[in-house]
Amino acid sequence: QVQLVESGGGLVQPGGSLRLSCAASGSIFSINDMGWYRQAPGKQRELVARITRGGTTIVAPSVKGRFTISRDNAKNTVYLQMNSLGPEDTAVYYCKVAAGTTSWGTSAYWGQGTQVTVSS
Repeated sequence: QVQLVESGGGLVQPGGSLRLSCAASGSIFSINDMGWYRQAPGKQRELVARITRGGTTIVAPSVKGRFTISRDNAKNTVYLQMNSLGPEDTAVYYCKVAAGTTSWGTSAYWGQGTQVTVSS
């Protein structure tokens, strides 16, 4: 099994910054894509950013230029640096990882979610 532990959420004022982290642990054979999703109250969960093992990134237009996704393969950890935060970024942020415990492929694992609240 694979466990994901997220950290870094909290309350921040508009214009502020936060850095989210998600560390994967367990019986990991390989990790492919890692990503961040978010879900605001009353809305569907949406992709924020995703990064491949090789470092290719996809970033949602709504956060492009403000958020940066990165990963440390040696630590099985993905990060989301969030700058210029606004109230529209308020949501629960979830880490998603495609990980395999054997050489037979990968499965999707989700973190427990971390709340990000942008308010003055």
